[in-house]
Parts: sequence; C-alpha cells; structure tokens
Amino acid sequence: MELLPVHTPAGYHAGDLLAPLAAALAGEGPAVAPHADPAQTFSGELPNDDIALVISTSGSTGTPKQTMLSIDALAASSMATAESLQKDGQWLLALPVHFIAGVQVLVRSLFAGTEPVLLDTAKPFDPAAFTSAARELTDRTRLTSLVPTQLHRLLTDPAEETLKALRRFDAILLGGAAAGPALLAEARGLGLNVVTTYGMSETAGGCVYDGVPLPGVEVQDYEGRLWIAGELLADGYLGAPELTAERFAFHSGKRWFRTDDTGSVATDGTVTVTGRLDDVIVTGGVKVSGAAVTAAAEQLPEVHQAVAVGLPDDEWGAVVGLVVVGSVPLDRLRGTIREALGAPAVPKIVVELERMPLLPNGKTDRVAVRRLLGAAKH
Repeated sequence: MELLPVHTPAGYHAGDLLAPLAAALAGEGPAVAPHADPAQTFSGELPNDDIALVISTSGSTGTPKQTMLSIDALAASSMATAESLQKDGQWLLALPVHFIAGVQVLVRSLFAGTEPVLLDTAKPFDPAAFTSAARELTDRTRLTSLVPTQLHRLLTDPAEETLKALRRFDAILLGGAAAGPALLAEARGLGLNVVTTYGMSETAGGCVYDGVPLPGVEVQDYEGRLWIAGELLADGYLGAPELTAERFAFHSGKRWFRTDDTGSVATDGTVTVTGRLDDVIVTGGVKVSGAAVTAAAEQLPEVHQAVAVGLPDDEWGAVVGLVVVGSVPLDRLRGTIREALGAPAVPKIVVELERMPLLPNGKTDRVAVRRLLGAAKH
C-alpha cells in the first residue's frame, strides 16, 4: 500500500487535497498524509490496503504520532456524525487540514457529496473573513467546526452580519479543547446551535457530542481513565507497533483505545471528561486536578480562558500555575479557587494573557504555557 505525503504549508489551498482524498476513500489511490512540517518523514509500512489517511496527533503535550485511519473508520465517523446531528449538508472549513478536525470537514463533504467552502487557514483567524466565507454557503443545511478560541473571537464585539451568519449554521461543532461555561452560555444565549465535541485523531475526530457517544461508539471508564470502542477507531500508529499494542487492545470481543483522559460515564451513557491524567498536580502530598482549577477560574466572567499546570518546586514538589485570558483581581481569582477546591489548589503563579498560546490546530500549546509560567516563577 502506497502513502502520499502532502505538504500543506502556509498558502496551501485545501481544495487541492480533495481529489487525492476522494481517490483514497474510494480505494483507488494511495493513502493521503497531509502535514505542515517540511522536515516531516514517514517510516513504516501500512498494514493493509484499506488505510486512506495518515494524520498526526496534535502533539499538545509531546511528540506527535502518525495515526492510520481506514476507509471504514472514516465512513463510520461521517455516518455517525450525520446520524447524531440528524442532518448532512455543506461544510465551511475553518481549521488546518493537517489536523483531524480540519481534514474531517473535507472527508464529511466527500461522503455527503457537497462542495465545502474553504477559509484561508494560513492567515490568522479573522471574524470578517469567516463571515464572508459563510456567505458563500448555498446548501440549506450548513455546518462548521471550530475551536473555542475561534468562537470567542467571533463573539467579541460581533458585527450583526457575523451573528447572522453564525445563527444560520445548523450546527457549530466545537472541539479541540474544553469550552468554558461562560462562552457556551453566551453562544447559546445568542441563538447559536453549538455542539461540544470530544475525540482525538485515534477516534477519527469527535466521537462524543454534547456528552453523548455517537451511534456505534462505546465509552467506558476504568479506574477513572476513559476507554473508547467503535468502528471509527484508527488501525494504530505508522511505524510504531509497540505503541499501537500499548494503546489499542481487545477486551470482551471489542477493540478499545486507551485514552489519557480522566472522566466518568453515567448509567445513561453520558460521558463527562474531567481532564487528563497528567493534569494531576501533587503539591505538598495533596493531589490537585488541573482541570478542576481551570474550571473554577473560568466560572469568573472576567476569565475567558484558563489553563492550570503543575510546576516543579523544591519545597512543595510541585505548585499550581495558572494562565488566564482576561483581567481579574488576583485576590478574587485565588479566593474563588480556594472556596471551590481548598487551599492546595490555589495557584502560586498566575500569568494574565491577551491570547492563549495555541498550536496550529487551535489546541492550547501546553508546552508554551509551562514555559511562560516557569519564566514567571523564576
């Protein structure tokens, strides 16, 4: 089975990926591997002729992995998305195609037989450009996929034309990072149909919508860790059979993916994601959830986004560091967190930012966050 690497640098026209992607999905061409890094190399053999896409994980906390997705997995994901939304239609691409959320817009468009409208993702995200692109949509059913930062910028002093365009979308999928309650409340209060999503490259993108697994997807929690099963799972990682065996396993007749996320599954199947396993900060012998600190900070209306991480400390072992987008009195911020979670969760280091450092796919760059907090600590 051949692999077609496709370099997608700044200025790359995402529409050029449609033809090779269509051929791969039809089993008539090589698997497509979109990537933005000119130094990117691909080593290892594809396990079978059914692989249509090789896509990098985000690398938000470490080295990206090359995830192999089959025709069947991508088809299952697209069909489950349409079934969950109870609609299919025309998509607006607003995310880079070398990440799963972006390329899935093209995949869903191909399966739906609709022509996507493509925003120039090489340029900084601009509400006016998004609004203009949205006006090019012609299908009765209109869909897009955004990350929270993009939605926040769209709703910051929005023009009436922008609000009109956003309200015209039948669904706005929101993923890549957890959306704060204030942002969701504002969006829904303005009449926007925002659907929160949870997923990753290994699950062909979002596989849980508004807390409900997509049709055919099963989520279980074992000792606080989330496991996912379904036809949309990746075949594994290119050139990394040991890592594939570590993260994908058969149990009770099903193939499961072991995530690094913490959470729970209610008796009705509703999924709650509480954070990542590496979000746990042990400070003075007490375990603190970074996700819980983040959530407590985002309850304040002045805080648009927040991220909490652990920082090494000689006295405490680790201390809580927090970056916030917004401006809030430190006493009020720390008091709110203390009241919600107790004294150990109160951040010792707080850095206010105008914008959260992001990876190209819109996820928070946690490495950059740690660097900023580490510099402030010293």
